[in-house]
Amino acid sequence: MKEVHSREELLASVEHGASIVLFSADWCRDCVFIKPFMPEVEEKFSAYQFLYADRDKLIDVCQELDIFGIPSFIAYKDGKEIGRYVNKDRKTQEQIEAFISDLSIKAD
Repeated sequence: MKEVHSREELLASVEHGASIVLFSADWCRDCVFIKPFMPEVEEKFSAYQFLYADRDKLIDVCQELDIFGIPSFIAYKDGKEIGRYVNKDRKTQEQIEAFISDLSIKAD
């Protein structure tokens, strides 16, 4: 998962193709909970580019995108948002995969 370090880098990274941005932080227990299975999720959904955005380093971007809970996901297709899974709740692998599966129709 590639980390993005700025608003500009985030926008450039999602401009072409299908991308999913994970907004997270190292101190967040629910974010740490999903870390072990995210490589498997990435492998299952290899049509997407997965990006990591550190909430603390990109707080302005999070505010701009109305991300007030982490871990959260925003999906993009050619620079346009096609879906979001944004809340402050703990997310299971099954919930994350269901979110991405629902996106697949929109990403084609």
